[in-house]
Amino acid sequence: MSPADPVVRPATTSDDADLLEIDHVTWSPRWSPGTAPDRERDPAFFREQHGGPEGFLVAELDGVVVGYVGLHPAGNLASHAHVRIIDGLGVLPAAQGRGVGEALVRAAVERARAEGAAKVTLRVLGTNPTARRLYERCGFAVEGVLVGEFVIAGAVVDDVWMAIHLDR
Repeated sequence: MSPADPVVRPATTSDDADLLEIDHVTWSPRWSPGTAPDRERDPAFFREQHGGPEGFLVAELDGVVVGYVGLHPAGNLASHAHVRIIDGLGVLPAAQGRGVGEALVRAAVERARAEGAAKVTLRVLGTNPTARRLYERCGFAVEGVLVGEFVIAGAVVDDVWMAIHLDR
């Protein structure tokens, strides 16, 4: 008997605690240039920084939320309305290697397509080759590299911009 495939669905406000936990256990300076989540400072996932649940999809395995992806408009300009950005992806360590990340990224791309987007972008740190390979499997390609964009824990880190064009 094989393990169940991930089920991806839109996030709801009732997912807040699960997504907050995923955010806390998956954060690392190897894949985020920002500050570590702080339960006292950030007691909820859906807050000003993340907005509401409408910009997120969650993945479940056997009815348990194990991952999320954020998909939002890339900007506020009308001339940029055709672009969406994946601006967050997290999968619980126990669920990694089971296709959850790929299911989430593919679902985000399909959601963007359904919304009429022509392009989906994302940023990934040069210190995260595993994520980069995931995005490449899902059809993303490097569009640019901001060399030395961050200094994290004393190390210079590149910011890799990737995209998939939905109208090609």
